Amino acid sequence: MQDKEHLSVNRLILEDNLEIMKTLESESVDLIYLDPPFFSNRNYEIIWGDEGEIRSFKDRWSGGIDHYIAWLKERAELMHRLLKKTGSIFLHCDWHADEYIRVDVLDRIFGKKNFRNHIVWWRTNAKSIIVQKLGIITDIILFYSKSNLFKPNLLYSEISSAQLSRYKQEDEKGLYRYENLTTPGRARQFIWRGVHPGENRSWCFSEEKLEKLYDQGLIVLRKNGQPRKDGLKKYLDDNEGSVLNNLWDDTDRVGNTSKERIGYPTQKPEALMERIIKMASKGGDVVLDPFMGGGTTIAVADKLNRQWIGIDQSTMDVKVTEQRLRKQNGHFEVIMMKPNIEKIPA
Repeated sequence: MQDKEHLSVNRLILEDNLEIMKTLESESVDLIYLDPPFFSNRNYEIIWGDEGEIRSFKDRWSGGIDHYIAWLKERAELMHRLLKKTGSIFLHCDWHADEYIRVDVLDRIFGKKNFRNHIVWWRTNAKSIIVQKLGIITDIILFYSKSNLFKPNLLYSEISSAQLSRYKQEDEKGLYRYENLTTPGRARQFIWRGVHPGENRSWCFSEEKLEKLYDQGLIVLRKNGQPRKDGLKKYLDDNEGSVLNNLWDDTDRVGNTSKERIGYPTQKPEALMERIIKMASKGGDVVLDPFMGGGTTIAVADKLNRQWIGIDQSTMDVKVTEQRLRKQNGHFEVIMMKPNIEKIPA
């Protein structure tokens, strides 16, 4: 049994993630994001680098779903050990195996009580010819915490065009919409500035609060000077958007013409990773990606001032990630390689 290694962060590791995770100390990581092979049984082709070099990799499992789940479960058990009690894990998958992963891997290891969300990422609106089934335009992200000590950061989604269209009025403070000052019920039925809320209607606020809103210029008046019952001003600048839900339909995949594109076929957008990292960690926390691939998680974690560890057994993936980091900030701390592989030149 190897001694557990004191956590050294900000490094890329070229090695089998199983062997590396065995050496890391328990409860030393705040957030794990993994985008493992999808059990898609496909071959992928990667075009990367200035010379347009073509490489390929296989996502094939000759032993079937049982082999795939056993392989993933062994690694998920180590990830559970590495996470702090306040930590969380986001596992990215698709329809090929999502139900197996949730029931046979994550529920058993992290516990059903620590399941947080089944996030649906609408990755593309591309249309295809449908013959025997509906088109597949979503991926799944399974979100679990290590324990009930995990506290997410509250995030808001952007204001939709439908919401924006409601802000039809404008004054010197900006765009605003009308909101009702009354609500069903009879709790606050009094005449305020000559206006009654209506039969079986109640003011939303006390008379003192209504007067304060009036003095702040937040009540729209009728021509006769009386307040409108639907006249509470709500300004666009005060709208933070809707609290984030589990349908993420505002972050497209990395398109062919995107500036982010590095030629990696399963590359995820930086905006997707930024959302996860901001939601589940804070500055200085440790982010682990044990299936680093093209390095998007690591690049975004570095931008957001998180500490990070990226692991992949592909020399190409480590090199691509190194190049991204050097282009992004000119340096990074450590590369740890297999002893028999030379360090990638700068």
